[in-house]
Amino acid sequence: MLIAFDSTQQALRAEMLLEYADIEIDICPTPKQITAGCALSIHFSEADLVAVQGVIEQEKVEIRGIYKQVADQYEAVIM
Repeated sequence: MLIAFDSTQQALRAEMLLEYADIEIDICPTPKQITAGCALSIHFSEADLVAVQGVIEQEKVEIRGIYKQVADQYEAVIM
């Protein structure tokens, strides 16, 4: 799973909040298949989707969307 952002500030804020919530994440470049205003994205396990959504909603983090990789493409799960 991957979260894409429109701003670097929101990506770094999400990184801090998700790490504080003890959710395993990795910062990575935003795949070129996803149009976003920020070059940073966050990878996380699909098992953590509900927890990640909870943090994003509770803390009002602005995201472009949450995507799932299917083969070589990314499909939007939440936008």
